[in-house]
Amino acid sequence: MTYKQMKWLILTIPTLTIGTWEYVRHEFLLPYISMELGNWLAPIIVLVVSLLFLTQLFAMIEHNHEELNRSKAVQAILEEREQIARELHDGIAQSLFFLNAQVSRIERMKQVDELLIDKFKKSVHHTNDYVRQAIANLRYAPDVNRIPWLQGVESLIDELRRETNMQFETEWEIPESLLSTKDKVELLAIVREALLNIHKHANATCVRVHALANKNGWICQIIDDGKGFDLEKEMGGSSYGLKMMRDRANNMSWNLNYERKDGETMVTILKEAM
Repeated sequence: MTYKQMKWLILTIPTLTIGTWEYVRHEFLLPYISMELGNWLAPIIVLVVSLLFLTQLFAMIEHNHEELNRSKAVQAILEEREQIARELHDGIAQSLFFLNAQVSRIERMKQVDELLIDKFKKSVHHTNDYVRQAIANLRYAPDVNRIPWLQGVESLIDELRRETNMQFETEWEIPESLLSTKDKVELLAIVREALLNIHKHANATCVRVHALANKNGWICQIIDDGKGFDLEKEMGGSSYGLKMMRDRANNMSWNLNYERKDGETMVTILKEAM
């Protein structure tokens, strides 16, 4: 049933109900039902018919509205993933291709460490395969209902545990009902970027990820014991990661704060209830 058909039914059912009742009453029931009782029965009958039919129509409209919102959220995710795929292809993938060509040229030169060149080439090929796989994966539609939405951060933490000596402590207690699909995408992107920045620059040994709900919304904190950074210098320089985190938070109307205290750096994402 189309949305237009449902609107017409909502408009006409009460009118048809009262019209039908008045016709039946005057044609068949007038000898048995007084005018006063008939007048009392009319709104009751309209109410009963409305509860039987209109509530189902309203439920269908609400369901269609939820489906439309879900489709818009998934479409927004797909558009962002497609943009990332283009950036990977136009930037990293092409850079790796030219880098591989340069390595091949160096290989033809004399007095070159063959073992070093071999390792370098393997690293370049491995990275190139990884980028191509990432591009392919980004082009598949995300299934936010079947795939655990925290899987991306959990996988990143597991990988960092294997590759580094960092210790991780996670506490995630934000109910999924508090987060829309877009909330999940943006929040996880910020958390991932914060973890990658810690891995690349902080020289940290311990990282804590705490996410808690409160009466005003929720709060997520990423805390590390690394060397920290100069926020003004980094934001004014070429730190794309920090700017990306700030832009994502601003677009979602979240508060994003950086704080250095007692030898620890704390990134806080805060959403307050409207």
